[in-house]
Amino acid sequence: MSRPVSAEGEYTSLAGAGLGLRRSLLDSLADLSTADVNFMEVAPENWIGVGGRFGKKFRSYTERFPFTLHGLSLSIGSPSPLDLEFVKAVKRFMTEHNIALYSEHLTYCSDNGHLYDLLPIPFTEEAVKYTAARIRQVQDILGCRIAMENASYYCAPEQDMSEIDFINAVVSEADCNLLLDVNNIYVNSINHRYDPVAFLRALPGERTTYIHIAGHFDEAEDLRVDTHGSDVIPPVWQLLQEAYDCFGVLPTLLERDFNIPAVPELLEEVNQIKSIQASAQKAASGEEVLVRE
Repeated sequence: MSRPVSAEGEYTSLAGAGLGLRRSLLDSLADLSTADVNFMEVAPENWIGVGGRFGKKFRSYTERFPFTLHGLSLSIGSPSPLDLEFVKAVKRFMTEHNIALYSEHLTYCSDNGHLYDLLPIPFTEEAVKYTAARIRQVQDILGCRIAMENASYYCAPEQDMSEIDFINAVVSEADCNLLLDVNNIYVNSINHRYDPVAFLRALPGERTTYIHIAGHFDEAEDLRVDTHGSDVIPPVWQLLQEAYDCFGVLPTLLERDFNIPAVPELLEEVNQIKSIQASAQKAASGEEVLVRE
C-alpha cells in the first residue's frame, strides 16, 4: 500500500482501509484486528482528558491499531484567535497515543463562541494568506505538517476565486498536506454544479496523506447534504477509484457518524475499499484483473 510521508520525510504506519471509531462502537469493535480494519480515526476533542473505563477502552485500541486524528474545533479560518492551549493538548495527546497524523477541516466554526457548524471560508486571496499563516502556526507547535480537508459547503460568500484554486493556494502557502474527501467532492459537485472528476484531478495528489469516503443525504435533485449517515453510493465509489487512478492507492477511511449499522455491514464497506484498492494496485502493476461474466 502507498503510505503518507511525515513532515520529517519518514513514513507513517497508515495504510489500507480504515474506520472511524465512535464511542458507541467501543464494545462492538473490540474483537477486530488490523486484518479487519487497517487503521482508525477519532476526533481528539472527544477523547482528550477522558479517563476511567472509556479511557482504558480507548487505550486498548490505540495499542492495537494505527490511528489518525480528525479535528472538529480548530476553526482554522475563524476571525477569533487560535486556541493555542487546545493545539498543545492535541500535541500531548498525539505523543501519549503514538499518533502521527492530525487533520482538520478547511472551514471555521467559532467567533466569540462555538457556532456548532463547519462554515465555508471566503474564497479570497486575503483569506488564503490569513488561513495559511494560522496553519503554519499550528504546524510549528505540533512539529509536523497537518492535513486540511476539502469541506462540503452550501453557500459561498465572497468568491473571488474558485473552490479548487482556494484549496490549492492554501495548501501551497501553508506548506501543509491535504485530506481528500471524495464524498465532499461529489456533494459539492451537485450543489455547486461542477465536474467532480475535473475537480479531483486538479487537487495536489502529492500532498494527499489519506482519503475519506462516506454517505450523504439527497435533500433534493440538486441538493445533497453531507451526513455520514448512510451507505456510500456507486458514484462516490467510482470517484474513489478515480482518485487511486490519479494519485495511486492511498489509505482510505470510512466515516459513519449516525444510523450506524451492525459491524458486519460496516465491514462490508471497509472491504469494498480494500477491493477497490487491490484492483487499482493490480491495474497499476499491469497485472490482469479477471472479471467474471
